[in-house]
Amino acid sequence: MKLSTKGRYAVMAMVDLCNVTTGKPIALSDVAQRQEISLSYLEQLFGKLRRAGLVKSVRGPGGGYLLSRAASEICISEVILAVDEPISTTRCTKTEGCRSDNARCLTHELWEALSEQIHLYLGSVSLDDVATRKVISQASAAIMAAE
Repeated sequence: MKLSTKGRYAVMAMVDLCNVTTGKPIALSDVAQRQEISLSYLEQLFGKLRRAGLVKSVRGPGGGYLLSRAASEICISEVILAVDEPISTTRCTKTEGCRSDNARCLTHELWEALSEQIHLYLGSVSLDDVATRKVISQASAAIMAAE
């Protein structure tokens, strides 16, 4: 599975909103600058995030975006799915297999099980977990332990 920039940038921007704890709306231009993401791209992503109910927008001077719920209540999988990023490791669709005859390949169940595990994992991690660095890879943990 390769996560596109849509999913990665949406998660980065949402975590950025978590890290700015002023309680006031955050301008997308500020997020774009801090995260080095195109403002126009962020505007597209935040339109989808707003429609999914993950952020609230405030118009006018001092306007911007706020999380619609506590960061601990928004899981990473919600953010990724909100921007139309599929969490799938197969080429199959719901109605068609990945082979030219629309049959499923021999390893379909393997990849579908992996997709389910990825979805379960991303559903178990909240924005707050990422923002407060509670998510750490085994490799990073080993490096930190060795220091």
